[in-house]
Amino acid sequence: MPNFASRESISPPPPPRPQVSSSMLDRMRSDLRVQFIHGLESSPQGVKAQLLARHFTARTPAMDTRDFAASVRAQAEALREFDPHVVVGSSYGGAIAVELLQRGLWRGPTLLLAQAALRRGQPAVLPAGVAIWLVHGTRDAIIDPEDSRVLARSGSPEHVRLIEVDDVHALHTTVEDGRLVAWIEELISEARR
Repeated sequence: MPNFASRESISPPPPPRPQVSSSMLDRMRSDLRVQFIHGLESSPQGVKAQLLARHFTARTPAMDTRDFAASVRAQAEALREFDPHVVVGSSYGGAIAVELLQRGLWRGPTLLLAQAALRRGQPAVLPAGVAIWLVHGTRDAIIDPEDSRVLARSGSPEHVRLIEVDDVHALHTTVEDGRLVAWIEELISEARR
């Protein structure tokens, strides 16, 4: 009589992974809330704000860029109301995002684009344990890319990523070629792990 107990049990193969259609991907993206903090030369109707609104549930709060403290208050209030998955700050908006992080008003994933925090005289300090990615164009003639290098070194190495790209301050190429959207998705995904 055969000994069936000695046979290895064979598990059925895992089910095939579902294919993700572009419309399904668009729906998944639209579930991601992104708060965009624009720069001095931009607005809630700017190119980056419009791009983010096309791909995500995005909010770009209006602010008086002549008043840094009022801008920080406006963004902090928007954070409380909107509860985003990620904050994206561009140039002056990056300085505001850094201020929100330094004050503990935001502790979530943050993408800083050509941030201007050090140029404004803010301390080069990022909070520990927060996923923060800094993107800076190596041909930026407005904010020295070294500012982002210095700021990146101040955060938790396992959570901070510095991405240098062949681009100018406004990061036109980076926005147009889709990397900005991809980085936001990747940052959120990494922060959820």
